Amino acid sequence: MKIVKRPETMQGITMGLKRKGGTIGFVPTMGALHEGHLSLIRRARRENDIVIVSIFVNPLQFGPSEDLKRYPRPFGKDKKLCLQEGVDFLFYPDAGALYPRDFRTQISVKGLEDVLCGKSRPGHFRGVSTVVAKLFNIVQPDNAYFGQKDSQQAVIIRRMVKDLNMPLEIVVMPIIREKDGLAMSSRNAYLENKERETAPVVYRALQGAGTLVAKGIRDSGKIAAAIKNILISQKSGPVPVIDYVAVVDLESLLPVRTISRDARTLIALAARIGKTRLIDNVIIGRRKKGKW
Repeated sequence: MKIVKRPETMQGITMGLKRKGGTIGFVPTMGALHEGHLSLIRRARRENDIVIVSIFVNPLQFGPSEDLKRYPRPFGKDKKLCLQEGVDFLFYPDAGALYPRDFRTQISVKGLEDVLCGKSRPGHFRGVSTVVAKLFNIVQPDNAYFGQKDSQQAVIIRRMVKDLNMPLEIVVMPIIREKDGLAMSSRNAYLENKERETAPVVYRALQGAGTLVAKGIRDSGKIAAAIKNILISQKSGPVPVIDYVAVVDLESLLPVRTISRDARTLIALAARIGKTRLIDNVIIGRRKKGKW
């Protein structure tokens, strides 16, 4: 495995690889790798000739009061995991390399970036879209792999790729969970013991929503209310502070009044347990060809 730090070096390598005709699978990450990331890398390894992973804690997607400085950066561990998974190139740029002093361009995906998580994290998805577009230009992948846990991010990246005619496929992989149901996340490391014991209530609330839908309840208001009730009825440990519970169309992220059997519906939530913000989601409806 080769570690590359300079964008122009990485781009030169990938241009050479593209001329040889091999396929490039790309997994963009912020490091602190866990089993969720590894599932993306393994899928990329199965489907491509070359696998490239990037590790970059992107300052553009952090707000002024967010955790940029304390975000976990265990590069030694991450490097070892990438090596074990057969990654060919690890792209590890610093902020100055991707954002020189005269950097001015940012990408906005209107209508998708300012809802759900974007409401409470203004500018976050503009930062995500910008860095992902830069990484796609540098790495030039045929396939790029993202996790369903960050469902809004995946929707936005798909739309950006479509709107800007980027020649690659976005592959969205299922959420990987701990044994108690908590969605794996680098930020789970922030949870203190009692908070960690409480955290699985987030997924239990979503499971409750799935049970209601299976019973034939399709009214989104009733489903959202049931989710909130499960969250605030937490008996032991800190009670989650709800940011949002939303029932929306999977592609447009517009609110859905009634869940249709013929459409893909995203039921998503964000809540704070202690100081840690957790997000999770489930998707209702049949998967269509080429969709996640």
